[in-house]
Amino acid sequence: MESLLPLSVFAFVSSITPGPNNIMLTSSGIRFGFARCIPHMLGVVFGFGVMLALCAAGTGSLIMALPVLHIVLKVIGSTYLIYLAWQLRSMAFGRSENESARPMSFIGAALFQFANPKAWVMAVTGASAFLPPVQPVWLAIAVFCLLFSAINLPCLSIWAATGAVLRRYLTQEKWQRLFCAIMIALTLYSAWAIWS
Repeated sequence: MESLLPLSVFAFVSSITPGPNNIMLTSSGIRFGFARCIPHMLGVVFGFGVMLALCAAGTGSLIMALPVLHIVLKVIGSTYLIYLAWQLRSMAFGRSENESARPMSFIGAALFQFANPKAWVMAVTGASAFLPPVQPVWLAIAVFCLLFSAINLPCLSIWAATGAVLRRYLTQEKWQRLFCAIMIALTLYSAWAIWS
């Protein structure tokens, strides 16, 4: 199937580039280590897979075409990212609440996909441009979702693993604060970029 190569390239490029999921996974990798990020990663893949299926079935285009729903998604997504930036400051400044922090759950990560504008753009673009020309349609949707998810998971893992590796080197408080400040800035930038 020649049509799978362009889909694979699109899935890789859109999954590996920075975005809310990747920034959150890097932060979680630093705070909690790689193993504790696994439910978060699987939740992203599952939630995004459901979104891919919905978009391939035509629902995503309808949602993106309704300005009110598009604005609601932007508000929810940017609000959540600002909340995450606020949570990151506890890591940056060694607050005691950091000890009660937990990585994002499977369900939380899956649900976040529906408030993540980058995920919607990836899903709608992928479904409209790269859906394999296979019959029956349900098989094309299944191939599309499975291939995208198979590429998405290793990309997410790289970001979580990067955070886990950085965790070993961020033992000095000044470097922790610097890195957290950078992650906070990137998270706030992601919240702002939703509106641009």
